[in-house]
Amino acid sequence: MRRADRLFQIIQYLRNRRLTTAKWLAEKLEVSERTIYRDIQDLMLSGVPIEGEAGVGYVLRHGFDIPPIMFTKDEIEALVIAARLVKTWAGSKLARSADSALDKIEAVLPNNLKKELAKPRLYTPEVLTNSSTAALLDDLREAVNAKQVIHVEYLSLKGETTQRELKPLGLFFWGKVWTLAAWCELRHSYRSFRVDLITRVSSTDRVFEEDDKISFSAFLNEAYGEMGRGGLDH
Repeated sequence: MRRADRLFQIIQYLRNRRLTTAKWLAEKLEVSERTIYRDIQDLMLSGVPIEGEAGVGYVLRHGFDIPPIMFTKDEIEALVIAARLVKTWAGSKLARSADSALDKIEAVLPNNLKKELAKPRLYTPEVLTNSSTAALLDDLREAVNAKQVIHVEYLSLKGETTQRELKPLGLFFWGKVWTLAAWCELRHSYRSFRVDLITRVSSTDRVFEEDDKISFSAFLNEAYGEMGRGGLDH
């Protein structure tokens, strides 16, 4: 747990209890009592109204609350537009997550800012979405995150169908077309594959770890070095 998260959690515990000992906090947060004493001291010095002392316990003065994170009007507009882009172009699972995120944001916005959610007039019509590509994006994104070797059937730009086993490293969106960056075990090198030309994808029982030879950063270094020579697999 990051220290910032631990400090936040200490405040939450103190808000919900009458008297809280350092020992109890240490057990809950899985740190030493000494760490808790130091955290409490830092919170008090930063203005959090904590009362008490070591060996007795601590309480949070009634009425204290953490101010909510607030967005500016431009930030709200950026979030709404980004969510709409995700809904159209980034796969069905992320589309649902984008809707859920906007619902959560709306729930904590004051009334005078909620109207800003309806203002942005930049849309990406969902009729542009290719349902088969959206489904592939879900599977490919999960494979990238899990570092799962995948088997794909790919229709090249020359019209040839090939079978590949790939170590998926990342996904790129080019305005209309998505490409998968991967290490191709057939070619023993990095390749980029247009997602709309992948006709089938299945996971294997193999996982991989990135290293100096095969990694997303290494792919980017090579891609930038070869820019202008064509990046899609043929």
